[in-house]
Amino acid sequence: MSLDAAAAGLADHLLEQEFVEVLAHHDADGIAAASILCHAMFRKGGRFRLRIRPGITAADVPEEGSVLLCDFGSTLQDLPGDVMVVDHHLPRFEGDHHVNPRLAGIDGDRNLSAAGTAYIVAQRMGDNRDLAGLALLGILGDGQDIEGPNRDIVNEGIANGFITPRRGLRLPGRGLVEQLALAVSPYLTGLSGEPDAARALVAGVTDEDDVDIEALLSRVVLTAAPKASHTALCGIWGTTYSLGREVIDEAGNLAAVVDACGKAGCGDIGASLCLRSTHALQEAWDVTVRHRRAVVAGIRGASRLDDRLALFTVDDGTVTGDVADALARDFPATGPVFVIGVSGDGYSVSARCPPDVDLDLDALMRRLAGACGGRGGGHHRRAGAHIGADQVDRFRQGLREAMPA
Repeated sequence: MSLDAAAAGLADHLLEQEFVEVLAHHDADGIAAASILCHAMFRKGGRFRLRIRPGITAADVPEEGSVLLCDFGSTLQDLPGDVMVVDHHLPRFEGDHHVNPRLAGIDGDRNLSAAGTAYIVAQRMGDNRDLAGLALLGILGDGQDIEGPNRDIVNEGIANGFITPRRGLRLPGRGLVEQLALAVSPYLTGLSGEPDAARALVAGVTDEDDVDIEALLSRVVLTAAPKASHTALCGIWGTTYSLGREVIDEAGNLAAVVDACGKAGCGDIGASLCLRSTHALQEAWDVTVRHRRAVVAGIRGASRLDDRLALFTVDDGTVTGDVADALARDFPATGPVFVIGVSGDGYSVSARCPPDVDLDLDALMRRLAGACGGRGGGHHRRAGAHIGADQVDRFRQGLREAMPA
């Protein structure tokens, strides 16, 4: 079935529901995907409840009523067949209401996010072109390319005046000092987590509030370059996007704030921003600052556990994904990076491939976690797992055996 046909079928089914329980993954892509569909339902008089979660199992799905899962659910084979799923992870769910770019031969890792998929469904529910900016959050949040369907969505948003591309610093924040001192994507050694250094650098390139951008970029690169990857340095400056309809205008800022709120356990605040409410905007920024400080601390404090594998441990299991992203992307790396940390009553594991490494991490995490009585999976080059507190040594041994010397 084509993606358009699947989207049209789900759109019709959603419009028939009196009330929908919406559950979404807690990152920018998941929250944006759910918010897009909630906007579309609300505009047609639909009723819903939206909840943000770090993960999902079949046991978490409400037993009664209509249920919609966004940015998770595809990988679960034991979901009830009537559950609705909008996702871009590797599909194993075989229900009738499953919209996933991979089922149509589209690369769900790079060319269409869950938010983008939700946008396609929403367009079949009515004129929801103004939600293109929210679809962009999924692209930015999951580090996807603006190619294929992603490019079509962004171009449509630009053509309709809802997205405006510009050139500028691609560092989230409300001012230069905050952008540099809380930089985690990319992480900038010598500036990230160093507000005094960031403040001194900004002062050195500012004259009566006029910033010399060329000097700023030169000094940032010279400061970070000794320990930064080529990808990190190229991520400092580039195309940015203004979103005329959203409560935070700059797309990178909105994506970072929504993502931080979700991962910090404040997904309701992140969703409220995507639903265009400003009542918790200041609180959202406060949460973002705390979360990004925790990520910086995790990157700095990551301790290597293995002399052969890039296996690290962090104290805070809520930041393993962000730390793994930075270690694989922003530092020189020759192989996949694995980060493990305490999360609840077990351990969270995040696995990432550097830009020039190709390894099926979804299959690897699924197999190793399963052998430890846990669960795992994700994308081809970005995946994760959750294992019991007593299974760390077993997981580590399995990882050593699975990875070539």
